Amino acid sequence: MCHLLTGLSGAGKSLVSNYLEDQGFYCVDNLPPELIEKFIELTMESERRYQQLLLVCDVRSGDQFRTLFEVLDSLPTKGIRPSIIFLEASKEILVRRFSETRRRHPLNYGSLPENIERERAMLADLRERADILLDTSNFSVAQLKKRIMSLLNRKLPRGKMGLVFSSFGYKYGIPVESDLVFDVRFLPNPHYVRDLAPLNGCDAVVQEYIFKYAISKRFVHQLVGFLKFLIPQYLNEGKTQLTVSVGCTGGQHRSVAVVEKLAETFSSRSLSVIKAHRDLARLTGGVQG
Repeated sequence: MCHLLTGLSGAGKSLVSNYLEDQGFYCVDNLPPELIEKFIELTMESERRYQQLLLVCDVRSGDQFRTLFEVLDSLPTKGIRPSIIFLEASKEILVRRFSETRRRHPLNYGSLPENIERERAMLADLRERADILLDTSNFSVAQLKKRIMSLLNRKLPRGKMGLVFSSFGYKYGIPVESDLVFDVRFLPNPHYVRDLAPLNGCDAVVQEYIFKYAISKRFVHQLVGFLKFLIPQYLNEGKTQLTVSVGCTGGQHRSVAVVEKLAETFSSRSLSVIKAHRDLARLTGGVQG
């Protein structure tokens, strides 16, 4: 299986590439686009160590990067269909990451914010082709590694679906990788209860508060039924990964509690369940990635 990793500079491509190499992938960084087809053909005829292949290609290749689209269009005629993984992040986060690492942006034509937006425009068409689109703005390093492995579905047997339940705060934006999005801002809010405000939806007392209300119980019951109907339909269509995002205002209480409940309900032998709380780190002070 071949994957093409691309995206914005500073979005985490090196971190993902290094991590996947540790997991047994054969990774090649900054491969010129005109060499991709020949390289893949060689690896297809080679040993088992190349069966999981990750190629990293981005604007560092300069003018040669423009030929990437021609290469991607020609690969299917040779029976080669790499999946495209595209990483991105907000301009504010990218500026912070470049400032922290003191590295120069590969375009280096003007100011850092200008280069970020110029690169975003250059990659817009490639972003539209992505099989996996991931905004890394609010992930810790550990969360990003876990999400990548989940999205790649390396260990899922045929007929088994990877189910990702992700909480988020609407004030920070909807996760771009979402397949389904549910708004739970209508549920009772523990934020206005003095003893519960400093806690989060992973805490039992917060969950007890939210689910003591009939509206919360009814919502989760109906959502579970809806998902139980949808999942087999997606499987029948060949979909092996479903990301269900649940949002409240800040991503601390209600959405977290609902995701915890959903993950508990759907954990079974027929599903590989991952839960992620994107914005909890904003309150708990976790490492941002």
